[in-house]
Amino acid sequence: MRKKLPIGIDGFEKIMTNDFYYVDKTLFIKELLQNWGEVNLFTRPRRFGKSLNMSMLKSFFEIGGSPELFDGLKIMQEKLLCEKYMGKFPVISISLKSVDGRCFESASAALRTVIGNEAMRFQFLLESKKLSDMEKISYQRLIKVGTVTRALYDMTDDVAVASLKTLSQLLARHYGQKTILLIDEYDVPLDKAFQGGYYEDMVTLIRNLLGNVLKTNDSLYFAVLTGCLRISKESIFTGLNNLKVHTISDIRYDEFFGFTNADVDKLLKFYGLYSYKAVISDWYDGYRFGDTDMYCPWDVINYCDELLADSGADPENYWANTSGNDLIRRLLKKANQTTRYEVERLINGETIIKTIRQELTYRDVEGAIDNIWSVLYSAGYLTCRRRFPGKQMELALPNREVRELFIDLIKDWFEETTQADSVRINRFCGAFPKEDVVTIQKLLHDYLWNSISVRDTAVRRNMKENFYHGMLLGLLQSQDSWLVQSNAETGEGYSDISIRTPEEIGIIIELKYADDGNLEAACMKALKQIEDRKYAEGLRHRAMKKIIKYGIAFCEKECMVMMA
Repeated sequence: MRKKLPIGIDGFEKIMTNDFYYVDKTLFIKELLQNWGEVNLFTRPRRFGKSLNMSMLKSFFEIGGSPELFDGLKIMQEKLLCEKYMGKFPVISISLKSVDGRCFESASAALRTVIGNEAMRFQFLLESKKLSDMEKISYQRLIKVGTVTRALYDMTDDVAVASLKTLSQLLARHYGQKTILLIDEYDVPLDKAFQGGYYEDMVTLIRNLLGNVLKTNDSLYFAVLTGCLRISKESIFTGLNNLKVHTISDIRYDEFFGFTNADVDKLLKFYGLYSYKAVISDWYDGYRFGDTDMYCPWDVINYCDELLADSGADPENYWANTSGNDLIRRLLKKANQTTRYEVERLINGETIIKTIRQELTYRDVEGAIDNIWSVLYSAGYLTCRRRFPGKQMELALPNREVRELFIDLIKDWFEETTQADSVRINRFCGAFPKEDVVTIQKLLHDYLWNSISVRDTAVRRNMKENFYHGMLLGLLQSQDSWLVQSNAETGEGYSDISIRTPEEIGIIIELKYADDGNLEAACMKALKQIEDRKYAEGLRHRAMKKIIKYGIAFCEKECMVMMA
C-alpha cells in the first residue's frame, strides 16, 4: 500500500505515524544549531512548510518526545548532535494563525486562549516540587483565560503580556534546563488587526509579549519565529538585539522551506508520475529562495493527489486559491498608468526592476504603491530573477499558476472599474445596435489603454483571444435587457458572442488576435468566418428583424472594428 499524500497535514508526528509521504527536511535542525541564533525569524510565503518544520522542531527537541519518529531520517546520521540535543529541552510551541477578531478585545482574548491552551500541556507544574506556591499561582493564571469578573487566577492582559516569559521560566525551573520557544505565523494577528482597524493596539500587545520573552530572558535557550512578512524592528522587535532574520533572499536555510527540484523528482518517481514533470514545473516551479530554485509544496502535493485519482486532471490554482489575494487587488486599485504597464509586463512573461524593502510595517504597505511590490515579493506572488547592488531586484511572476491568478484578478478589476462608469459603458454598448463602428472602436481603444493586455509570445493566440473575449463580454453583459451568449451554438459552429435585444436586433461578434499586427486582415478573417460558418442562422431562426455582424481584431492595446 503506497503512502498517503499529506494534504493539509502540518503536524510532524501525525505524518510520521500515519504513513504519509514526508519530504525529509530534518537537516534544518543541524543548520539551526550550527548557525546559532538566540532568536531566529524565518519569513516565507504561505504553504511552504513553515508549520510542518516548526512541528518537526518540537518533536525533536521536546523532553518526553518520540525519538522513533526520526528513524531513517537524515538527522539521525548526526549521532553526536542527536545525543546532545534530541529530547533534552522543554518546548513551548504556539501558532498565532487563529488570533483574529472584529475588535481588539476579541482578538486579544483569542491570543490568551492560544497561550492558555499551550500552558495546559504542562499541568504537571502544579505538582512540581521545584516550584514555590507563588510560582504555581503564576502558572494557574496562565491556564485560566480572563473573564469579566477578573478572578484571582484569571489571565488578565498584564498576565498575558508576561505569559510566555513566565511559562519559560517555570519550565526551566522544573526541568533544570532552558526552554525552547516556537512561535508560528507571528504576523497573522497584525495582518488581521490592520484589516480590522485595531492595528496600533495589537502592535503594542505583540511587541510587549515578544519583548518580555525574547529580551534578557535567562530561561530561554533559543526561539524560532515564522511568518510571511518581516515586520520592522521599530514596530515589533524594538530593542531586540539578538534577532537573526532569514528572508527568502538569504542563502542560509534556502532549501528547507519548499520542495527542491530533487525533492519533486523523488516524489514523482515514487508515485509513478514523472511523466508530468514538465507540466508541474510550468505551473508550480519558479520560486527562488537564496540560491535555490523551489516549488510550492502545497501545489505539487495537491496536483499529484488529483493525478493519482484522474490521470487526465488539469493543473489548478491550488496555492492561489488559499487566500483572499487582497494584495493584488490593492495594487490594481492604486495603479496608475505606469503601474498598469508594469503589471502588464509581468503577466506577459517579462520582468521589472524594483527596490525591495523586506522590513515594513503594515502602515507602510498602504503608504506608497512601490511598497506593495515588496510585500508581493515576500508573500510569494513575485520572485527574484537577479539582484543588483543595493536593494534592487529584477522581479518576475514565478509560474503559470500565479500568472493565471493575476489575469483573473485583472478581469475582475476591469469589470468593477468600467461598470462603475455607467454612462460611458451604456454609450459603448448602445453603439452596437446603432451600427456606430467609430464609437465602438474609439471607446474600446480607451478601455484597452486603461486596462492591461496579454501579448506574451509564449501564450497561444487562442488564449490571447480568450482574454479580450472575456473583457468584451463583461462590458456587453452590463445591459440587463440583452440576452448575451458566449460561444453560443448558432449555425454550423460557435460564434464568439451572440446578442439578442428587446428590439429584436441580433448581433454577431467574432474576435481575432492579430499576431502580426495586421488588424484589418484579422477583422476581415473574422467576418469571413461568420459567413462561412453561418453564425447568423441561429438568430434568423429566432425571428430577429435585423442582424448585425462585427469582426473585431486586437493586438496589444490596439483594436479595429469592422462591420459586414
